[in-house]
Amino acid sequence: MSDAVIKVNKAVKRFKEVVAVDGLDLTIEKGTFAAILGPNGAGKTTLVEMIEGLQHPDHGEIKLFGEKWDGNRDSLHKRMGISLQETRFIDRLTVAETLRLFASFYEVSFSRVDEIIGLIRLTEKRKTWVVNLSGGQRQRLALGIALLNDPELLMLDEPTTGLDPNSRREIWEILLRLKETGRTTMILTTHYMEEAAVLCDQIIIMDKGKILTEGSLDYLLKKHSIGEIIELATDSSFNHFVEKDKWGIRKIKSNKDGNRLTLNVDEITETLPHVLAEAKEKEINLTSIECRKMTLDDLFVSMTGRKLTD
Repeated sequence: MSDAVIKVNKAVKRFKEVVAVDGLDLTIEKGTFAAILGPNGAGKTTLVEMIEGLQHPDHGEIKLFGEKWDGNRDSLHKRMGISLQETRFIDRLTVAETLRLFASFYEVSFSRVDEIIGLIRLTEKRKTWVVNLSGGQRQRLALGIALLNDPELLMLDEPTTGLDPNSRREIWEILLRLKETGRTTMILTTHYMEEAAVLCDQIIIMDKGKILTEGSLDYLLKKHSIGEIIELATDSSFNHFVEKDKWGIRKIKSNKDGNRLTLNVDEITETLPHVLAEAKEKEINLTSIECRKMTLDDLFVSMTGRKLTD
């Protein structure tokens, strides 16, 4: 018996002449935390809305827990929790009152409200009006509402957008504790590469309605490796400084002014001594040198030609 919580089979969704999702296949197993990444217009929002039952595929099918949405909407909704990028609350209700209101919709006991208040770290704010909460506290409250019914599938749409680094990490800590239980499957859309890397087992990169690649972070970096990276800057110009296919250099990228270079190399330790010697010989003054392993951000740019925030 399959443990697939989400099964998307050859799904197609068009909006007039635009093909938002183009024959897409996707499987998310039970307990997996998955991130869907893609530039604007990639089709990720349409895909997520079809998984949530808000949109219907023109062709293909989508199953949750082995069931289609048609004829099973009520039962499937009871097994899901959804948190949008921005949630509107009633300003003059307290944190506890807000959670009790939503608990009544789910027919959840108020003891669960107390559990959630502790989980989202708002115990000291339980009697505070929502209007007086910070942005991070509001997002934790929105996450708490999504968790009230102890969902088997949690859908989060950019849950930390606009938050400061400390507030963002508070959300991460809540989700990592949830992940440890193994009971919940999560789909996350985000514009933060670090967020996807920290939280998710499965990374799904989309562009133009298709999945370009998917897998664990380690798997993707090995499969699509463009080597290690050396970034150089000078106060003059790098004109004809180094050549591709020499000293293990795979790729060379320069900025418009010609005073910054990004080198994709096989091994930093092999290439860097040659680069430094060449700079000395050609009397190029290096103002900065950065050497690093390839990141998810680098992979995304190499596959789509764009940064996630473009």
